[in-house]
Amino acid sequence: MSETGRHADVPEENLPSERDGAHGDVATKGNPFADPGLPPHEHRIQDIDERAAKRSERTVALLFVVSMLATIGFIASYVIFPIDKIVYVWPLGHISALNFALGLTLGVALFCIGAGAVHWARTLMSDVEVAQERHPIEAEPEVKAKVMADFREGAAESGMGRRKLIRNTMFGALALVPLSGVVLLRDLGPLPEKKLRTTGWKKGVRLVNQSTNLPLRPEDIAVGSLTFAKPEGLEEHDEEFNQKIAKDALMLVRIQPQNIKDKQELEWSHEGIVAYSKICTHVGCPISLYEQQTHHVLCPCHQSTFDLSDGGRVIFGPAGHALPQLHITVKDGYLEAVSDFAEPVGPSFWERG
Repeated sequence: MSETGRHADVPEENLPSERDGAHGDVATKGNPFADPGLPPHEHRIQDIDERAAKRSERTVALLFVVSMLATIGFIASYVIFPIDKIVYVWPLGHISALNFALGLTLGVALFCIGAGAVHWARTLMSDVEVAQERHPIEAEPEVKAKVMADFREGAAESGMGRRKLIRNTMFGALALVPLSGVVLLRDLGPLPEKKLRTTGWKKGVRLVNQSTNLPLRPEDIAVGSLTFAKPEGLEEHDEEFNQKIAKDALMLVRIQPQNIKDKQELEWSHEGIVAYSKICTHVGCPISLYEQQTHHVLCPCHQSTFDLSDGGRVIFGPAGHALPQLHITVKDGYLEAVSDFAEPVGPSFWERG
C-alpha cells in the first residue's frame, strides 16, 4: 500500500508535520504525544496596576460586608415576620413571608462569601502555573522544606497579611454566617419558659372529680379508694385540654392520719385525704394502680413504685424523685387547693433545679 493510500482516511491536521520532524526538537521527533509545555504566563491587570488591585480588593470586601448584612437580615427576618404571614411576590405568587425572607437572606449571605473568595483568588492571588513531577509518597527533607517554603510564599502572594481589609471582612462574614444555623435551632420547638414549672392549680381552685365532673367533698373520698381529679374549669372539649391535664392530673387517697409518716404530708392533707400528682416522675406516664394495704401506687409503664403514706417517695423502680404533693383544704364543704405544687410535676427536665 502506498503512503498516499495509508493516510487517506487520517485527517491532515492529525498527521505529524514533516517540517516539525525536520526542524523540531530532537526529543519530540516522531512523538506526537510529547509534552507541549506551559504557555507563557500572561500578567493580569491587577498584577501591573495597583489601582486595579485596590478596586478588586474593595470589591471582595464589599461582597463579604454584604454577606454579613444578609446574615443579620436573616436573624432579623426570623424575629420580625410572623409564621402565618403570606405575601405576593411576582412571579412566585402568594408565599410565606418568613420562608421567602429566610431563603433570600441566607442565599445572599452564602453566595457573597463564595463570590468574594472566587474573585479574590482570580484577581489578587498568584495565578502562576507550576508543573511538578510526581514524587514518592515519603518526601525527602529537602522536599518538605520546599513545601513549607512554597506555603509561605503562597501565603505571602495571597495578600492575607498585606490586604487587611479583605482579611478582616472575610473573617467577619465567616463568623456571622453560622449564626443562621443557630437561629434555626429555635424551630426545634417552643421555648418551655416557665410552663413546665407551673400547673393549673392555684389557691382557691376546687378539686373536680374527673369521672363525674363534679366538685369533690371530703365525704366523697373513702378510705382505701383512689380518686382522680382535675382543676375546676378545665373541660375535655378545651383545645389545650390534653396539654394541661398532662400536668394537672391529680390522684387522691384517704389514709388514716396515724398512718401518715411524713410530717409535711400530714400538714398538707385534710382528715387523711392526700393529693399527689398522677404523673410519674420517670417518663411522665399516668399512675393508675393503688394498693390500699401498703398505700403504694405503681406506674404501669416501668413499675416505679411510690409510698403515698411517706411523702410519695420512690421505693422501687427508675423514677428519680418523689411525687409532688398538692396542699389542699376545705372551703364551703368542698376540697380546694391552697397553692400550686411546690415543685415541677412529671419527669426531670434539663433546666430544672
